[in-house]
Amino acid sequence: MAVEELDFVKGFCRMCDDGFKQGWHERNGGNLTYRMAEGDIAASRPFFAEAGPWVGMGVRADNLKGAYFLTTGSGKYMRNVAGDPARNIGIVEINPAGDAYRIVWGLLGGAKPTSEFPSHFMNHSVAAKRTGGANRVIYHAHTPGVIAMSFVVPLDDKAFTQRLWKMMTECVVVFPQGVGVVPWMVPGGADIAQASCLLMETYDAIVWAHHGLFAAGPDFDTTFGLMHTVEKAAALYLQARAANGGSDRFLNEISDQDLRDTCRDFRVSINESLIG
Repeated sequence: MAVEELDFVKGFCRMCDDGFKQGWHERNGGNLTYRMAEGDIAASRPFFAEAGPWVGMGVRADNLKGAYFLTTGSGKYMRNVAGDPARNIGIVEINPAGDAYRIVWGLLGGAKPTSEFPSHFMNHSVAAKRTGGANRVIYHAHTPGVIAMSFVVPLDDKAFTQRLWKMMTECVVVFPQGVGVVPWMVPGGADIAQASCLLMETYDAIVWAHHGLFAAGPDFDTTFGLMHTVEKAAALYLQARAANGGSDRFLNEISDQDLRDTCRDFRVSINESLIG
């Protein structure tokens, strides 16, 4: 057996391929990270190469000291991950201080973790803390419906969430806390990382205006499903608005009470601050 044959690596590669096939990853767009469970680390350890040098991240997280992450590579294409995992993704170890990483497997040919790794790392810290360690996946994709929607909807949590919730019945069940919105910022920097961290304290899905979607979850299926649901709702919103002459004052819609009733019957707690 090789690292590529382990279940968590196969799941990671499948998610990269699924996102590419959705049209969310043009060129080297998007990135994915997974905080490995103890069993994943134990199964992978026999295949670790001699560790590379520690690389400072410029950020620090006490609750991620000594953690291991599977990550996509900087400049790598999602379409190539499944065909050659060792060159396009890699496993990195976090140092005992929680502020640096080193490569222990993969990212062959001098590759590095995604340029967004410090942003992912800090958001993993927040998501893990909020969920008692349950959330392990963070995924960023250039979802076209969400990007287009960010040009025509006010860039605030309530405006975005209400429109998405009311586009498809299951939306409020899939993301009952809503979505957060970060206004346009230069990608890969400290500002967008910090803005996302603040929203990650409440939301699993964060819109990066004119850029895409940033999502967290406990496993690959749940996180991909969240991304897929938000993007589908965004596409439906744009279609309905276009069919309505450009207005989003629709003839028929799901009401606020409908949203509450759905959450009641599905036994999920709706974020009341985003209602009405």
